[in-house]
Amino acid sequence: MSSDLFEKVAVIGAGTMGNGIAQVFASCGSHVTLVDLNEDALKRGMEAIESSLARVVKKERMTQADADATMARLSKSTRLEDLTDQRLIVEAVSERADIKASVFKTLDAVAHPDAILGSNTSSISITEIAANTKRPDKVIGMHFMNPVPVMKLVEVIRGHQTSDATTDAVMAASRALGKEPVAANDYPGFVSNRVLMPMINEAVFCLMEGVATREGIDTVMKLGMAHPMGPLTLADLIGLDVCLDILEVLHRGLGDDKYRPCPLLRRMVAAGCLGRKSGRGFYDYQ
Repeated sequence: MSSDLFEKVAVIGAGTMGNGIAQVFASCGSHVTLVDLNEDALKRGMEAIESSLARVVKKERMTQADADATMARLSKSTRLEDLTDQRLIVEAVSERADIKASVFKTLDAVAHPDAILGSNTSSISITEIAANTKRPDKVIGMHFMNPVPVMKLVEVIRGHQTSDATTDAVMAASRALGKEPVAANDYPGFVSNRVLMPMINEAVFCLMEGVATREGIDTVMKLGMAHPMGPLTLADLIGLDVCLDILEVLHRGLGDDKYRPCPLLRRMVAAGCLGRKSGRGFYDYQ
Protein backbone atom coordinates (compact mmCIF):
# COMPACT_ATOMS: atom_id res chain seq x y z
CA MET A 1 0.00 0.00 0.00
CA SER A 2 1.32 3.44 -0.90
CA SER A 3 2.27 5.68 2.02
CA ASP A 4 -0.01 8.35 0.53
CA LEU A 5 -3.09 6.15 0.93
CA PHE A 6 -5.15 6.23 4.11
CA GLU A 7 -4.91 2.95 6.03
CA LYS A 8 -8.53 3.12 7.20
CA VAL A 9 -11.26 4.62 5.03
CA ALA A 10 -15.04 4.73 5.25
CA VAL A 11 -17.46 5.23 2.38
CA ILE A 12 -21.01 6.36 3.11
CA GLY A 13 -23.60 5.06 0.65
CA ALA A 14 -23.51 1.61 -0.96
CA GLY A 15 -24.94 2.61 -4.34
CA THR A 16 -23.10 2.58 -7.66
CA MET A 17 -20.68 5.36 -6.78
CA GLY A 18 -20.17 4.32 -3.15
CA ASN A 19 -19.41 0.68 -3.84
CA GLY A 20 -17.10 1.71 -6.70
CA ILE A 21 -15.14 4.07 -4.44
CA ALA A 22 -14.94 1.39 -1.75
CA GLN A 23 -13.66 -1.14 -4.29
CA VAL A 24 -10.90 1.15 -5.54
CA PHE A 25 -9.60 1.97 -2.05
CA ALA A 26 -9.72 -1.67 -0.95
CA SER A 27 -8.00 -2.83 -4.16
CA CYS A 28 -5.11 -0.47 -3.40
CA GLY A 29 -4.67 -1.67 0.18
CA SER A 30 -6.91 0.46 2.40
CA HIS A 31 -9.17 -1.17 4.97
CA VAL A 32 -12.61 0.10 4.02
CA THR A 33 -15.89 0.24 5.91
CA LEU A 34 -18.87 0.58 3.58
CA VAL A 35 -21.81 2.20 5.36
CA ASP A 36 -25.47 2.34 4.39
CA LEU A 37 -28.50 2.64 6.65
CA ASN A 38 -30.28 0.06 4.48
CA GLU A 39 -29.06 -3.49 5.07
CA ASP A 40 -30.32 -4.66 1.68
CA ALA A 41 -28.48 -1.83 -0.06
CA LEU A 42 -25.31 -2.85 1.79
CA LYS A 43 -25.72 -6.43 0.63
CA ARG A 44 -26.25 -5.33 -2.98
CA GLY A 45 -23.22 -3.03 -2.74
CA MET A 46 -20.93 -5.79 -1.51
CA GLU A 47 -22.25 -8.15 -4.18
CA ALA A 48 -21.60 -5.48 -6.83
CA ILE A 49 -17.99 -5.18 -5.68
CA GLU A 50 -17.54 -8.95 -5.77
CA SER A 51 -19.00 -9.11 -9.29
CA SER A 52 -16.83 -6.23 -10.45
CA LEU A 53 -13.69 -7.89 -9.11
CA ALA A 54 -14.67 -11.16 -10.81
CA ARG A 55 -14.80 -9.33 -14.15
CA VAL A 56 -11.34 -7.86 -13.53
CA VAL A 57 -9.98 -11.34 -12.73
CA LYS A 58 -11.62 -12.77 -15.87
CA LYS A 59 -9.84 -10.10 -17.94
CA GLU A 60 -6.59 -11.16 -16.23
CA ARG A 61 -5.98 -7.69 -14.79
CA MET A 62 -5.97 -9.06 -11.23
CA THR A 63 -5.33 -12.47 -9.69
CA GLN A 64 -8.02 -14.30 -7.78
CA ALA A 65 -5.81 -14.07 -4.70
CA ASP A 66 -5.70 -10.27 -4.99
CA ALA A 67 -9.48 -10.14 -5.46
CA ASP A 68 -9.95 -12.27 -2.34
CA ALA A 69 -7.57 -10.00 -0.41
CA THR A 70 -9.53 -6.95 -1.58
CA MET A 71 -12.80 -8.43 -0.31
CA ALA A 72 -11.09 -9.28 3.00
CA ARG A 73 -10.23 -5.60 3.47
CA LEU A 74 -13.91 -4.64 3.17
CA SER A 75 -16.37 -4.53 6.05
CA LYS A 76 -19.87 -3.11 6.30
CA SER A 77 -21.96 -1.22 8.81
CA THR A 78 -25.39 0.39 9.09
CA ARG A 79 -24.23 2.92 11.70
CA LEU A 80 -22.37 6.16 11.15
CA GLU A 81 -21.56 6.02 14.86
CA ASP A 82 -19.15 3.14 14.15
CA LEU A 83 -16.80 5.46 12.23
CA THR A 84 -14.51 6.57 15.03
CA ASP A 85 -10.98 5.73 13.83
CA GLN A 86 -10.94 6.27 10.05
CA ARG A 87 -8.81 9.17 8.83
CA LEU A 88 -10.72 9.61 5.56
CA ILE A 89 -14.49 9.34 5.17
CA VAL A 90 -16.04 9.78 1.73
CA GLU A 91 -19.77 10.51 1.51
CA ALA A 92 -21.57 9.18 -1.59
CA VAL A 93 -25.26 9.48 -0.73
CA SER A 94 -28.07 10.98 -2.82
CA GLU A 95 -27.39 14.34 -4.49
CA ARG A 96 -29.59 16.27 -2.05
CA ALA A 97 -28.27 19.03 0.16
CA ASP A 98 -30.51 18.15 3.13
CA ILE A 99 -29.38 14.52 3.21
CA LYS A 100 -25.71 15.48 2.94
CA ALA A 101 -26.12 18.08 5.70
CA SER A 102 -27.52 15.45 8.05
CA VAL A 103 -24.72 13.00 7.25
CA PHE A 104 -21.98 15.57 7.81
CA LYS A 105 -23.45 16.78 11.10
CA THR A 106 -23.34 13.23 12.40
CA LEU A 107 -19.89 12.51 10.99
CA ASP A 108 -18.49 15.66 12.57
CA ALA A 109 -19.74 14.48 15.95
CA VAL A 110 -18.51 10.88 15.76
CA ALA A 111 -15.43 10.86 13.51
CA HIS A 112 -11.86 11.20 14.78
CA PRO A 113 -10.94 14.89 15.20
CA ASP A 114 -8.21 14.53 12.56
CA ALA A 115 -10.44 12.79 10.01
CA ILE A 116 -10.88 14.36 6.60
CA LEU A 117 -14.52 14.41 5.51
CA GLY A 118 -14.87 14.13 1.74
CA SER A 119 -17.96 14.38 -0.44
CA ASN A 120 -18.51 12.74 -3.81
CA THR A 121 -21.06 15.44 -4.64
CA SER A 122 -21.23 16.30 -8.32
CA SER A 123 -22.58 19.83 -7.90
CA ILE A 124 -23.48 20.86 -4.32
CA SER A 125 -21.33 23.51 -2.65
CA ILE A 126 -18.51 22.08 -0.53
CA THR A 127 -18.56 25.30 1.50
CA GLU A 128 -22.25 24.75 2.34
CA ILE A 129 -21.59 21.10 3.23
CA ALA A 130 -18.64 22.12 5.44
CA ALA A 131 -20.84 24.61 7.29
CA ASN A 132 -22.55 21.62 8.91
CA THR A 133 -19.31 20.79 10.72
CA LYS A 134 -16.86 22.34 13.16
CA ARG A 135 -13.95 21.30 10.93
CA PRO A 136 -14.49 23.16 7.62
CA ASP A 137 -10.73 23.06 7.02
CA LYS A 138 -10.98 19.26 6.78
CA VAL A 139 -13.97 19.09 4.40
CA ILE A 140 -13.28 18.62 0.70
CA GLY A 141 -14.91 17.40 -2.49
CA MET A 142 -13.77 14.11 -4.03
CA HIS A 143 -15.86 13.80 -7.17
CA PHE A 144 -15.17 10.41 -8.75
CA MET A 145 -16.46 9.54 -12.22
CA ASN A 146 -18.71 6.59 -13.06
CA PRO A 147 -17.71 3.75 -13.33
CA VAL A 148 -15.24 4.47 -10.54
CA PRO A 149 -12.92 1.46 -11.03
CA VAL A 150 -12.40 2.43 -14.70
CA MET A 151 -12.48 6.22 -14.92
CA LYS A 152 -9.22 7.99 -14.09
CA LEU A 153 -10.47 11.44 -13.06
CA VAL A 154 -11.08 12.67 -9.53
CA GLU A 155 -12.27 16.26 -9.30
CA VAL A 156 -10.91 17.63 -6.00
CA ILE A 157 -12.92 20.64 -4.83
CA ARG A 158 -11.75 23.06 -2.16
CA GLY A 159 -14.37 24.74 -0.03
CA HIS A 160 -13.87 28.30 1.20
CA GLN A 161 -12.00 27.10 4.29
CA THR A 162 -10.46 23.83 3.07
CA SER A 163 -6.81 23.79 4.17
CA ASP A 164 -3.75 23.23 2.01
CA ALA A 165 -2.91 20.18 4.14
CA THR A 166 -6.30 18.59 3.48
CA THR A 167 -6.06 19.30 -0.23
CA ASP A 168 -2.51 17.96 -0.49
CA ALA A 169 -3.44 14.76 1.35
CA VAL A 170 -6.45 14.09 -0.87
CA MET A 171 -4.56 14.88 -4.08
CA ALA A 172 -1.79 12.46 -3.03
CA ALA A 173 -4.26 9.74 -2.03
CA SER A 174 -6.07 10.10 -5.37
CA ARG A 175 -2.80 9.59 -7.24
CA ALA A 176 -2.05 6.55 -5.07
CA LEU A 177 -5.36 5.09 -6.28
CA GLY A 178 -4.07 5.38 -9.85
CA LYS A 179 -6.34 8.36 -10.54
CA GLU A 180 -5.58 11.78 -11.99
CA PRO A 181 -6.80 14.45 -9.57
CA VAL A 182 -7.74 17.88 -10.89
CA ALA A 183 -8.19 20.75 -8.43
CA ALA A 184 -11.29 22.91 -8.78
CA ASN A 185 -12.74 25.77 -6.78
CA ASP A 186 -16.17 25.72 -5.21
CA TYR A 187 -18.62 26.97 -7.83
CA PRO A 188 -21.89 25.25 -8.83
CA GLY A 189 -21.20 22.16 -10.92
CA PHE A 190 -17.42 22.65 -10.50
CA VAL A 191 -15.85 21.97 -13.93
CA SER A 192 -17.18 18.59 -15.02
CA ASN A 193 -20.90 19.15 -14.66
CA ARG A 194 -20.85 22.84 -15.46
CA VAL A 195 -19.64 21.83 -18.92
CA LEU A 196 -21.35 18.44 -19.28
CA MET A 197 -24.89 19.11 -18.08
CA PRO A 198 -25.69 21.98 -20.47
CA MET A 199 -24.66 19.67 -23.33
CA ILE A 200 -26.94 16.89 -22.10
CA ASN A 201 -29.74 19.38 -21.49
CA GLU A 202 -29.39 20.79 -25.01
CA ALA A 203 -29.50 17.26 -26.44
CA VAL A 204 -32.80 16.73 -24.62
CA PHE A 205 -34.11 20.01 -26.06
CA CYS A 206 -33.09 18.80 -29.55
CA LEU A 207 -35.05 15.59 -28.97
CA MET A 208 -38.09 17.43 -27.58
CA GLU A 209 -38.13 19.86 -30.51
CA GLY A 210 -37.79 17.09 -33.09
CA VAL A 211 -34.43 18.25 -34.43
CA ALA A 212 -33.35 14.59 -34.74
CA THR A 213 -34.06 11.16 -33.28
CA ARG A 214 -32.39 9.99 -30.10
CA GLU A 215 -30.10 7.76 -32.19
CA GLY A 216 -29.31 10.63 -34.54
CA ILE A 217 -28.39 13.02 -31.72
CA ASP A 218 -26.13 10.45 -30.09
CA THR A 219 -24.49 9.50 -33.40
CA VAL A 220 -23.67 13.12 -34.24
CA MET A 221 -21.83 13.53 -30.94
CA LYS A 222 -20.05 10.17 -31.20
CA LEU A 223 -18.90 10.41 -34.80
CA GLY A 224 -18.68 14.17 -35.14
CA MET A 225 -17.19 15.06 -31.74
CA ALA A 226 -15.40 11.77 -30.94
CA HIS A 227 -17.38 11.24 -27.73
CA PRO A 228 -17.31 7.61 -26.54
CA MET A 229 -21.10 7.67 -26.08
CA GLY A 230 -23.86 10.06 -27.02
CA PRO A 231 -25.31 12.55 -24.51
CA LEU A 232 -28.69 10.79 -24.23
CA THR A 233 -27.03 7.42 -23.60
CA LEU A 234 -24.78 9.10 -21.05
CA ALA A 235 -27.76 10.73 -19.34
CA ASP A 236 -29.36 7.28 -19.02
CA LEU A 237 -26.15 5.97 -17.45
CA ILE A 238 -25.87 8.87 -14.99
CA GLY A 239 -29.58 8.80 -14.15
CA LEU A 240 -32.06 11.38 -15.40
CA ASP A 241 -32.99 12.31 -11.84
CA VAL A 242 -29.33 13.03 -11.07
CA CYS A 243 -29.04 15.13 -14.24
CA LEU A 244 -32.12 17.11 -13.22
CA ASP A 245 -30.81 17.65 -9.68
CA ILE A 246 -27.49 18.98 -11.01
CA LEU A 247 -29.17 21.30 -13.50
CA GLU A 248 -31.36 22.66 -10.68
CA VAL A 249 -28.22 23.40 -8.64
CA LEU A 250 -26.59 25.13 -11.64
CA HIS A 251 -29.73 27.13 -12.43
CA ARG A 252 -30.25 28.21 -8.84
CA GLY A 253 -26.57 28.80 -8.05
CA LEU A 254 -25.58 30.71 -11.18
CA GLY A 255 -28.94 32.34 -11.96
CA ASP A 256 -28.56 31.89 -15.71
CA ASP A 257 -31.41 30.51 -17.82
CA LYS A 258 -28.98 28.59 -20.01
CA TYR A 259 -29.05 26.02 -17.19
CA ARG A 260 -32.88 25.79 -17.15
CA PRO A 261 -33.78 22.07 -17.23
CA CYS A 262 -35.59 20.93 -20.36
CA PRO A 263 -39.32 20.28 -19.76
CA LEU A 264 -38.95 16.82 -21.35
CA LEU A 265 -36.30 15.93 -18.77
CA ARG A 266 -38.61 17.04 -15.95
CA ARG A 267 -41.48 15.02 -17.42
CA MET A 268 -39.43 11.86 -17.76
CA VAL A 269 -38.19 12.09 -14.17
CA ALA A 270 -41.74 12.64 -12.95
CA ALA A 271 -42.79 9.51 -14.87
CA GLY A 272 -40.05 7.46 -13.22
CA CYS A 273 -38.12 7.00 -16.46
CA LEU A 274 -34.70 7.50 -14.89
CA GLY A 275 -32.44 5.61 -17.30
CA ARG A 276 -30.60 2.35 -16.79
CA LYS A 277 -31.41 2.06 -13.10
CA SER A 278 -35.16 2.12 -13.73
CA GLY A 279 -35.03 0.05 -16.91
CA ARG A 280 -36.16 2.90 -19.15
CA GLY A 281 -34.97 6.39 -20.00
CA PHE A 282 -34.25 7.75 -23.44
CA TYR A 283 -33.64 4.10 -24.32
CA ASP A 284 -35.28 0.88 -23.10
CA TYR A 285 -33.12 -1.39 -20.91
CA GLN A 286 -35.73 -3.91 -19.78
